[in-house]
Amino acid sequence: MIKVKFWGVRGSIPCPGQSTMKYGGNTACIELRFPEVNRHIIIDAGSGIRELAGYMLQHDLPNGPISTDIYLSHTHWDHIMGFPFFVPLYIPGSSIKVYGPVTYEDEPLEAVVGGQMKYRYFPVNMGELAGNIEYLRLKEDPNIDLGDGITLATTIINHPITALGYRFTYKGAVFCTAYDTEPFRNLFISDPDDPNYDELMAHEGELAAQEQNKVLEDFFSGADLLVHDAQYTRKEYENGKVGWGHTPIEDAIAAAKRAGVKKLALFHHDPERSDTDLDHMAELYCTGENSEKMDLFFAKEGQEIIL
Repeated sequence: MIKVKFWGVRGSIPCPGQSTMKYGGNTACIELRFPEVNRHIIIDAGSGIRELAGYMLQHDLPNGPISTDIYLSHTHWDHIMGFPFFVPLYIPGSSIKVYGPVTYEDEPLEAVVGGQMKYRYFPVNMGELAGNIEYLRLKEDPNIDLGDGITLATTIINHPITALGYRFTYKGAVFCTAYDTEPFRNLFISDPDDPNYDELMAHEGELAAQEQNKVLEDFFSGADLLVHDAQYTRKEYENGKVGWGHTPIEDAIAAAKRAGVKKLALFHHDPERSDTDLDHMAELYCTGENSEKMDLFFAKEGQEIIL
C-alpha cells in the first residue's frame, strides 16, 4: 500500500486567500507513506512542506527521530521555497536525504537548494541546521532500488531547467509524477513558405518530438496514479505560454488516456485560478468521455489517496 497526500498543488507562487481555500494555495509538495515498511518520502519542498512538517512533529516525532527522503522534481524556487521551513531540519537526530537533479555541472545540489539560506535572504544559514542532512544528485535512471521492496525510475521531462519525472513502485502499486513539463515539440521551422525552411530538418524535428513524447507516455504507462502538470488550457498555452515548461490540460488528459493511466491528478494550478475557476474547469474536463476509463480530478490540498 502507498498512501499519497497532497500538501501543495499550486504552481509558480503561493496564493493564499478566500478564493483558494478549497483547492489550496501552497506550492508543490506531495507525501508518500509506505506503512508496511515504515518508509516516508516527500516529493518537492514547495510552501506546502511547512504544514507537512507540523503534522510530522505532532504524529511522527513522538515515535522517535524523524527519517525521510525528499525528492525534488527540479530546483525552481516554487519547488524548494518551503525547505527552510521544514522544521525536522533543525532537530538533532533527524535523518533527511535530499535527492534531485541540478542543471549546472559545477553546482552541487546542496548549493542550489541551500542558496536561499544565506543571511541576505534568510535568518538561518545552512550550517546551522542540526539534523543529519545528505544531498544526493539524481540523473535519468530506469531502475533504482530503494530497499524494502520500493523501486524508483526517473526520466528527463521538458522544462527550462533539468527536471525529472518519478515512478515509484511498491507491491504492484505505481505512483508517477510528470511535472513541471510541457509536450516536446518540433524546434525547427515547419512552414514551407518560410525562407529558412529545411524539409529534412523539419521532418527530423517532428520525429524527435513524437519520439520523446512517446518515451514519457511509456514512463507513466499503466500508473495507478499519475500527477501531471496541467497549468494551462490549450488556448492559454498557445497564447504566449509555449516554452514556459507547462502542459495544456487537454494534452495531459489525452496522454494519460493513451498510456492507460487509472487515476490522473491534474496539478500545478495557475496561481490566478480561483476555486470557482477550478470547479468550472472540473465540470468541463473531468466528466463525459474524459472520465469513461480513467478517474481524473484537479488535485486539492489535503487530499489523500490509497494505492
